[in-house]
Amino acid sequence: MVAGLVQLRVSDDPQRNLPATRTLIREASARGADLVLTPEATNILNADRATQDRVLRPEDQDDTLAALRSDARELGIWLLIGSLSLKTDDPQDSRFANRSFLIAPDGQIRARYDKLHMFDVTVSETESYRESSAFRPGRSAVLASGPWPVGMTVCYDLRFAQLYRDLAKAGAEILTVPAAFNDTTGAAHWEVLLRARAIETGAWVLAPAQCGTHENHLCPDRKPRRSHGHSLAVDPWGRVVADGGTEPGVTIVALDRNAVAEARSRIPSLTHDRDYSAP
Repeated sequence: MVAGLVQLRVSDDPQRNLPATRTLIREASARGADLVLTPEATNILNADRATQDRVLRPEDQDDTLAALRSDARELGIWLLIGSLSLKTDDPQDSRFANRSFLIAPDGQIRARYDKLHMFDVTVSETESYRESSAFRPGRSAVLASGPWPVGMTVCYDLRFAQLYRDLAKAGAEILTVPAAFNDTTGAAHWEVLLRARAIETGAWVLAPAQCGTHENHLCPDRKPRRSHGHSLAVDPWGRVVADGGTEPGVTIVALDRNAVAEARSRIPSLTHDRDYSAP
């Protein structure tokens, strides 16, 4: 199978973002990708709650989702939409969802995954994030029936190793990690964590990313955010086999399914769990 990792530099305006996303998905398909993956925040990257409330839509009204489902059907590809920011119909929780979708070649939604772990961190005295103030966390891990079994995760989930182990033990052969890693933590941790997750699970890890400085068209007074880029594909032995660099574009990588079985037979750690007392 051939995968195409789409690297984006979205703004705070979903309507401006969609054309470039569709163009790169078509490029990936034209270059032979059977599975195309986009990053976290495919429709919008915006931290202003009032603007989010104004421009975000529920899943069944979201223009990006409708368009990308149509493209998957037209192109006959599997499409992993890294995540979309969406309104929900939850009467108990008015926060938004950060939701990843796996779209089948017929355009149908094969699986949905709401990001489990919220990025609530203080990176430095001048850089902090409180994702949970606007987004509600998901409640369930998701193993999708795709071209191969796919374990779906998003960005900050990457730091929670047990999630990936559970997905691999449930049968995942591909682990998807669409992300919008910021520059600071991306430079320090992105590659090493992705390689660790691949080594620990013996799975392919596919991580399409946002990159560069994101424009604020709707909120021009807000400080622009920067993302690390470097969409990565890591093989089941932990080798980086593709790196998308720091500009928007498409990275193509051929996936060998036999590599999963080979890595897991050489280091069968998924079968070596032991019960132990907590410290």
